[in-house]
Amino acid sequence: MSIDSVPAHHAREPWSETGQHPSAASTKGVSRLILATSIGNALEFYDLIAYGYFASTLSKLFFPVHNATMSLLLTLGTFALSYLARPFGALVLGSYSDRKGRKASLTLSIAMMTIGTGMVALMPTYATIGILAPIGIFASRLLQGFSAGGEFGSSTAFLIEHAPQRSGFMSSWQFSSQGASTLLASLFGAVLMGVLTRPQLEGWGWRIPFLFGMLIGPIGLYIRRRIDETPEFERIEKAASPVRELLATQKSRVLASIGALVLTTSAQYVLLYMPTYAARQLGLAPSSGFIATLVAGLIAMVLTPVVGHWSDKVGRTRIMLVAGVLFLLTVYPAFMFVNAYPSLLTLLAAVMWVAVLKVTYFAPIPALMAGLFPTRTRTTGMALAYNVGTTVFGGFTPLAVASLIAATGNNLAPGLWLMFAAVVSLVTLIWARARLDAR
Repeated sequence: MSIDSVPAHHAREPWSETGQHPSAASTKGVSRLILATSIGNALEFYDLIAYGYFASTLSKLFFPVHNATMSLLLTLGTFALSYLARPFGALVLGSYSDRKGRKASLTLSIAMMTIGTGMVALMPTYATIGILAPIGIFASRLLQGFSAGGEFGSSTAFLIEHAPQRSGFMSSWQFSSQGASTLLASLFGAVLMGVLTRPQLEGWGWRIPFLFGMLIGPIGLYIRRRIDETPEFERIEKAASPVRELLATQKSRVLASIGALVLTTSAQYVLLYMPTYAARQLGLAPSSGFIATLVAGLIAMVLTPVVGHWSDKVGRTRIMLVAGVLFLLTVYPAFMFVNAYPSLLTLLAAVMWVAVLKVTYFAPIPALMAGLFPTRTRTTGMALAYNVGTTVFGGFTPLAVASLIAATGNNLAPGLWLMFAAVVSLVTLIWARARLDAR
C-alpha cells in the first residue's frame, strides 16, 4: 500500500507512556519557537509586499518606458516571473530539510532572504547603471523566490513537530506573521507617501522599507541558530530521496494542497495590489490603498491565531468550506460597491470584509497540509504544494488583474478572479474530504 493511500497521521509516531506526545513543546518554549520561525516568514512576506506596494515607483526607476501602463506591467511581470524560482527552491530546500533537518534549512533560507532584500535596497537605478538595474532587480527577485520556496514548509513542519497537539494554533502564526508584515509594510507606505514629495520618494524614500527589511535578517539568523531540532524529525528514518518518494507515492496529496491554496493566495495578492488599484482605478489618494491594507494586516495578525486555535477544536475543512462559500457569494458585490461609491470608507469596508474571509479560510491551511504528509516527506510536500500554488495563483495575480483591467476596461476584474479561485478551492476541499480524509 502506498503512502498516498494512507492518511498521513497514521504514519506518525505514537504517544509516550506518560500520555504526552514526545514532540510536545513546553509552554515556556512556545513563544521562542513561534518567534524563531515567524521572523523568517515575516521577512519573506514583508519584502514581497513592499515590492508590490512600491510597484509604481519602481516601474519608473528600473523599468522606464514611454507608456506608464507598460512600465507597471514590466515591474509586476518581474514580480511574477521571480515566482518561478519558488518551486525550484521548494524542491531543493524542502528536500534538504527532510534530509538534514528543519533548523538547517531555516537558517539557510533566512540568510538568502536577507541578501535578496539587501540587493533591492542598495540597487542603483536605471538612470545610473542602465540595463544592469532591471537585471539586478530580477536577480534579487529570483534569489528571494528561491529562499522563500523552502521557508513555509520548514517553518510549518518545525512548529507542528514541536507541538503536534496544537498544530492549528502553532502553525497559524505563520500567517499571523504575514499580517504583521502587511501591517508594517503598509505603515511604511502610508507614511512615506504622505510625508515625502514625489522627488524625495523616487530619489531615496522608496529604499527605506527595504533597508529596514535587510536589518531584520541578521536578527532572525541569530535566533534560528539557537533553536533545537524537532524530536519527531530526529527519531524518524530519513528518506534517501524525499522528492522521488513524494512524487512516486503522494501526488494526489500535493494536488489537494495546491487546490486548497488557490483562493487564499489569490486573495492575498489582490490585497497586495490594492494600493495600485485604489490610485489607478478608483482615483483615490495613494495613501488610501495603504491605509486599507494596513487594516487588513492588523486583521490578519490578530484573527489568524484565534481561527487556528478554533480549527484544533472543530476541524480545518469545515471552517474553510464556510469561508469559501462566503467568498464566492460576496466578493463581487464588494467590488461593485467600492467602484460605485469610491472613497476611503468604502475601500476600507470592502478590504476589511475580504481580509476577514481570507484569514478565516487561510488560518487552518498549514495544519491541514501538514496532516496530509508523513514526517519523512512533510517539508518537501508542503513546500512544493505551497510554492506551486503561490507561483501560479499568487505571483501572477497582480499581473493578471492589471492585464484584465487594461484589456477589458472592467474595474471589477479582481472580484471575478476571486470568484474563480473560490470555485477551484471549494471543489478541491470537497474532493480531499472524500478521498484523502482531510479534516
